[in-house]
Amino acid sequence: MAESALRNNGTKTTNQGENNYTFSLMVLTSLFFMWGFITCLNDILIPHLKAVFELSYTQVMLIQFCFFTAYFIASLPSGKIVEKMGYRRGIVLGLSIAGAGCLCFYPAASAQSYPMFLFAFFVLASGITLLQVAANPYVAILGKPELSSSRLTLTQAFNSLGTTIAPYLGSVLILSVAIKSADELKMMNPLEVAAYHQAHASAVQVPYLFLAGALFLIAAIFAMIKLPEIEPASVSSSDGSGQSYDTKHKSAWGYRHLVLGAIGLFVYVGAEVSIGSFLVNFLGQPSIAGLKEADAGKLVSFYWGGAMIGRFLGAALQRKIKPGKTLAFCAFVAAALVVAAMVFSGKVSMFAILSVGLFNSIMFPTIFSLAIDGLGKHTGQGSGILCMAIVGGAIIPVIQGMLADNSFIGIHHAFILPVLCYLFIAYYGLKGHIPSYLKNVKE
Repeated sequence: MAESALRNNGTKTTNQGENNYTFSLMVLTSLFFMWGFITCLNDILIPHLKAVFELSYTQVMLIQFCFFTAYFIASLPSGKIVEKMGYRRGIVLGLSIAGAGCLCFYPAASAQSYPMFLFAFFVLASGITLLQVAANPYVAILGKPELSSSRLTLTQAFNSLGTTIAPYLGSVLILSVAIKSADELKMMNPLEVAAYHQAHASAVQVPYLFLAGALFLIAAIFAMIKLPEIEPASVSSSDGSGQSYDTKHKSAWGYRHLVLGAIGLFVYVGAEVSIGSFLVNFLGQPSIAGLKEADAGKLVSFYWGGAMIGRFLGAALQRKIKPGKTLAFCAFVAAALVVAAMVFSGKVSMFAILSVGLFNSIMFPTIFSLAIDGLGKHTGQGSGILCMAIVGGAIIPVIQGMLADNSFIGIHHAFILPVLCYLFIAYYGLKGHIPSYLKNVKE
């Protein structure tokens, strides 16, 4: 790290709660809100671009593939940037890159080019990756180690606030513009066609211009304020021993609970993104709710809103209940709800799939904090590995898209994939998160 110790107003301290970090945590919540809002807008752009470019489910899932592949490519370089520049400067750079990515949507919409949209998604996600690599471990270690899961869950609740608001606003701004087929466009005169394309371009351009402005403004704020600087080597584990275990292995890759945690994040993000990406089309099925895209898009807010409520509740519960037990319980319930959505139809299926968001709530922050527990000086590398695992959001939705395109399986039963993901997460909560050098620790 460029900064060798935690400093606050020039005074050297530790990270064991000697300082009041309330202001720092309040400022950091704005980041979680922004990247949640931006990421969830993908769920609205997917049905929009699917209709505009007449894409199959597999083709339109390239949006999530490009977005989340950026995590895989940019995570480890981001970890090195954070180690060299520090958490605060890494956050400023991440916000700036994300802002530039939002600006890329303007020419993509003007040119009506699907490849340009995919490029814009990649640049935007690269900036968010750097934010994730810097902000997640920073929140986790900014305070008492035993409360790291609770603290990260609380800040992630504001991420869910962004994901709750985004579908509704996105539906109003983007999905409210009617899509016309190629045959309908042929019946229109050139001026009508030009006006139609301009309306669709503006529907995408305006929201992303506002987002770019907000990101650049937040970057300027972070460039000016002072935040405590933490040396990861000083971070202790949450097992009550008050020490880290960073001498056990030369690299973060040697820690079994980190590697299994990376797999857990891979399948969790994949499951969460898959469900969110298919919700509008799923709720539009005649056998489910038969909703129009704009109406279905608004209901997506209930999926992400459940995650927000669950994270506020989870932040309180995890102060009293072991994080591993909470994680396993939520994973089992989420799997059962997805199975119910597959088995039944109509409102039962609709409410079951929307309710999954409530139990998704604590999964990301809990897996993340359990996976970096006790890594000490390897925390930066561990964070990069975990953020790299977010590539699950690129791969699993595409596989589910292929299943949905299969006439034998269809969109209804393609949800078997998230079920398998949740079962692994349940295992991680029960057994997989316990470090190999703490095998005698019992939840």
